[in-house]
Amino acid sequence: MIGRSDRGWFETDDLRRVLPFFSLAFGLVAAITQPSSAADIALTAVPVIAWSLWAFSPSVPLAAVSIAIVVPVVVAQRSGQLEPVMFNACLLAFAAARWSRSLSAAAALGLLAVATPILVALVQDPMEVAGGIWVVAIVFIWAVGRAVARQERLVVELEGTRRRLARQALFDERRRVARDVHDFVGHGLAAVMLEVTSARHVLRRDADAAEEALRSAEDVGRRSMQELRRTVTLLRSDEAGVAASVPTASEIPALVDQARAGGLAVELHTRGDLSRIPPSVGLALYRIAQEALANAARHAPRARTMLGLELGHGRVALLAESSGPVVTGTPSERELPHYGLIGMQERATALGGEFAAGPTGDGWRVRCELPVEDERSR
Repeated sequence: MIGRSDRGWFETDDLRRVLPFFSLAFGLVAAITQPSSAADIALTAVPVIAWSLWAFSPSVPLAAVSIAIVVPVVVAQRSGQLEPVMFNACLLAFAAARWSRSLSAAAALGLLAVATPILVALVQDPMEVAGGIWVVAIVFIWAVGRAVARQERLVVELEGTRRRLARQALFDERRRVARDVHDFVGHGLAAVMLEVTSARHVLRRDADAAEEALRSAEDVGRRSMQELRRTVTLLRSDEAGVAASVPTASEIPALVDQARAGGLAVELHTRGDLSRIPPSVGLALYRIAQEALANAARHAPRARTMLGLELGHGRVALLAESSGPVVTGTPSERELPHYGLIGMQERATALGGEFAAGPTGDGWRVRCELPVEDERSR
C-alpha cells in the first residue's frame, strides 16, 4: 500500500475536501452581511453541494460540476447582493489549475471562472461588481494553482528519483560486496585448497613436501584472514569512526612476491611512481592484479606470467600476460559465470577506464587502463 507521504499532496484528497467548507463560509458571510431574498440565499447552497460532490466523490470530474458552481453564483448576483459568493469562481480557478490533468483542461475551466464576473456584470443593472478586479484576482489564483501543481509534480518526481537512486546504491553496494567476497574469500580458499590437495597427494611419499604444502596453506590462510579483517574494517569504518586502510598500487610488488612464493613464475615491470596513483585507482589496480595473478596460478600454473604497470600522460595501464600451457577446466566449470572477469570489468568501468581480457596465441592476457588524477595536486 502506498502511503500518503509517498504520493505527495498532488495525489491526496485532503486539500480538495477543504474547498466545500470554504464555499460554505463564503455563502454564510454573504447571507449575514448582505441580506437578500430567500431564493437567492438558497442559490448560495448549490455551489456548496457541487463542491462537496466533487471533493468527496473522486470519480466525479470537476468539469461536470463547474456549471453548478458558476450558474448559481451569476444568478444570485442579479440583484447586486451576495458578492462574497463570487469567491467560488476563485476556488474554481484554483481547483482547475491544481487538479486538471492537462493544460488545456485547466485553461478551459480557468476561462469559465474568468467569465463569471463578466457574466455577473451583464446581469446586473446597474453594475454593482468591480469586474476588472475580480478578473485579475481569478487569473492570479489560477496561476498560483498551476505553480502549486507543478511544484507537487516535481516533489513526486524527485521522490521517485530518490528511491531509484537508493535502489541503485543498494545494488551497487551488493555488487561491491560480491566483488570483495570473491577477491578475499574466493582467492584465499582456492589457494588453500590447492595446497591442501598437494599435501594430501604427497603425504605418504614425502612428508617434508606435505609439511611445506601445509605451511604454505597456513600462510595463505593468514593472509586471507588479514584481508578479510581489513575489508570488515573498511565496511565498518563509518560507524566506528576510524579510517580503514585499503590496498594501494604500491603494494602490488608484495602481491607479486606472494604469487612467486606460491610457485607462480611471474615477473613485474613498473614504470612511473606508483605512489602518485590515487587511492581509489590504486585499490582497483591492486584487485585487478590480484585477480589476474590468481587466475594465472589456477589456470596456467606452469606458464610464465608478466605483470606490467605503466604510469604516464594522466593514465595508468596494467598488463598481465601469461605465456605457456593453460589448464582446461571441465565442461561444467567452463559454463560457470566468470565472476572474476565481471568484477575486474566493473572496477574499471566505475572509474571511467577500459578493460579487456581474452586468450592469446599461447596464453591469456588482461589489460586495463584507468584515468589518473593526482589527488595531492587539488
